[in-house]
Amino acid sequence: MKLQSVRGTRDFFPEDLRLRNWLFGHWRTAAARFGFEEYDAPLVESEELYTRKAGEEITGQLYNFEDKGGRRLALRPEMTPSLVRMLLQKGGALPLPIRWFSIPQCWRYERMTRGRGREHYQWNMDIYGVPGVAAEAELLAAIVHFFTAVGLQAGDIEIRVSSRKVLEEVLTTAGVPAAQFAAVCVLVDKLEKLPREAIEGDLVDLGLETELIDTILETLSLKSIEDLEQALGADSEALADLRGLFQLGDLYGIGDWLVIDPSIVRGLAYYTGIVFEAFDNGTLQRAVCGGGRYDQLLSTYGGKDIPACGFGFGDMVILEVLKDRELLPQLPGAIDDLVFAFDASLRSAAIDVATRLRAAGRSVDLVLEEKKVKWAFKHADRRGASRVVLVAPDEWAAGEVRIKDLRSGEESNTAITSL
Repeated sequence: MKLQSVRGTRDFFPEDLRLRNWLFGHWRTAAARFGFEEYDAPLVESEELYTRKAGEEITGQLYNFEDKGGRRLALRPEMTPSLVRMLLQKGGALPLPIRWFSIPQCWRYERMTRGRGREHYQWNMDIYGVPGVAAEAELLAAIVHFFTAVGLQAGDIEIRVSSRKVLEEVLTTAGVPAAQFAAVCVLVDKLEKLPREAIEGDLVDLGLETELIDTILETLSLKSIEDLEQALGADSEALADLRGLFQLGDLYGIGDWLVIDPSIVRGLAYYTGIVFEAFDNGTLQRAVCGGGRYDQLLSTYGGKDIPACGFGFGDMVILEVLKDRELLPQLPGAIDDLVFAFDASLRSAAIDVATRLRAAGRSVDLVLEEKKVKWAFKHADRRGASRVVLVAPDEWAAGEVRIKDLRSGEESNTAITSL
């Protein structure tokens, strides 16, 4: 029998889970600061929820199967379709705007690299019902709030911002059919992963002329709003969105984190406007999180569209980023008290002491086996205990226990009734 976890998955030993809980705590705190409510959904969904948009890379990465009832199911690869399903289930009864977040476990059968497994947890935040870039600015501010809370600074991470409308305007001007837009976005999203020649070849296969491909790639290489204005014209809708977002970024105090990068288009077909990726400038040199606007997703599931934007933020990548910068905390196990009986005759007394302490709201590790005092103190240190409560014959006969504070080193006798 193989004892390793399934390839691409992780075991969380107590020390690993402490770190995960620390990260999730920061995510929940950031979401709460910005007024978001937490929700959840089943890990298993109908396969159809993820295959309605054919041609997306994600459809080939599904952990999918048929259950005993003959239903085609899949482990969720992302949370947004589940959120859409839940909103449609309510039939428009939910008051807008909606500000929800979740920390789901997601599954994708894909090539593994450092910071990328086949299962991961993902911080999702979404806003429904706000049509302008004010919603994107709020999301970006929440992301930066998290970054600063864990010790990252502008320069460590840059948030690359663009709009799908940039590419859409270039293709529309060239007369490329709207039906090809999503396929072009999927290819452009791979520019940093594959040689340019390979991407150009795939674009030619889509029917795009060489001259147009050159225009596309040249436009996507621009690095300022001024350069984009030269390429798209002053009346560009994409340009207006980007200008508005960067102005809001300055108001939020996050302008130093934001950079223009038209090559950011995101691989998922449902994005419609502003898109962004937070990129690590350290050793990883890859996206830490990403998201954008998706105003037309509900209609693909038969519902009425609502303006929407959101992001997904994986746990594995950010932990690697923080590890590289030595920003991960040391998180020993923490209990309040370790209760130790000097001998077997005092075992019932130790149980009574532990019960009293637990009833008072303290976390207690009761030593259950015969051990020496020296072992008890070492064990208390391993568990991160604040105090050792010694149940000794003389003290117990006097109605007391001996308490040692492991932080200060002070020892004192305390009446059992005052525990």
